[in-house]
Amino acid sequence: MDTNVAAQGASPPLAKSGRRMPAEFNIFLVLVVIALVYEVLGWIFIGQSFLMNQQRLTIMILQVSVIGIIAVGVTQVIITGGIDLSSGSVVGMTAMIAASVAQASSWPRALYPSLTDLPAVVPIMLCLGIGLLAGFVNGQLIARTKIPPFIATLGMMVSARGVSKWYTKGQPISGLTDQFNFIGTGIWPVVVFLVVALVFHIGLRYTRYGKFTYAIGANVQAARISGINVEAHLVKVYAIAGMLAGLAGAVTAARAQTAQAGMGVMYELDAIAAAVIGGTSLTGGAGRITGTVIGTIILGVMTSGFTFLRVDAYYQEVVKGLIIIAAVVIDVYRQKGRKRA
Repeated sequence: MDTNVAAQGASPPLAKSGRRMPAEFNIFLVLVVIALVYEVLGWIFIGQSFLMNQQRLTIMILQVSVIGIIAVGVTQVIITGGIDLSSGSVVGMTAMIAASVAQASSWPRALYPSLTDLPAVVPIMLCLGIGLLAGFVNGQLIARTKIPPFIATLGMMVSARGVSKWYTKGQPISGLTDQFNFIGTGIWPVVVFLVVALVFHIGLRYTRYGKFTYAIGANVQAARISGINVEAHLVKVYAIAGMLAGLAGAVTAARAQTAQAGMGVMYELDAIAAAVIGGTSLTGGAGRITGTVIGTIILGVMTSGFTFLRVDAYYQEVVKGLIIIAAVVIDVYRQKGRKRA
């Protein structure tokens, strides 16, 4: 059987849809409705506009950019039928390590005095490499030992968080160079997020890598029979997800201009939520980066809107959880509809 044909047949996003609207259109409508609801509630309860405040919208986009970078990698993992719970901890670990080699010589308490004033590319590449290694370990555990992705990435989540705390015995790292901090200032985190999203949108939609990813998630046995090296491809997908978590760690440290062991806590759940809200199926085989981008923005709008309406943070988490459950329930019924069709 031809590999490309099999992969395309297993991938809903690559099938021709005639005149049907893309799946992302419905998700975009949800985003518009949520934003309009906040706008109306803002005038009723606060007497202010939610959408017309440019500063609020800018802060919102900046806040979700790091989650978006992680979500791009997590989306690819979920499409294969897996899950990655380690990305938030990898963010914290790589942020600490990157900050330790991004300190300025003028800082009196540099962790490595002989490694100060390094070019920004050094800590950034270090983040990418460490994240890639963490993802590679996840992929090897899942593909070679057949450990369930939930357990493998849970172990990495705990281990990476432990490393981030052990690295400086829980002490924060400050005094970072202006060159490194630059990637976290202004609109640059958003630029990084959009570039990453564009690259992997093209990769999933138009390359063999994407076809194999969808094929494995749709039917792993059919993908194997078609000639796809499932184990090698899974390692590649998890390694990419880890690398993107490492990149998010660098951006996080640069944005805060410091690094702490607690950075990235719960980021993995927000990334998974963004992917699921954006239409990525937890059963695998379906999902698009464009939907994940919209899902990420929906999460940002929700958080910003709750803050705007002065809703208690505890209620925000409850509502966010209910929305995630609703997205999963909708996905279950959508999958049932596809099977009947």
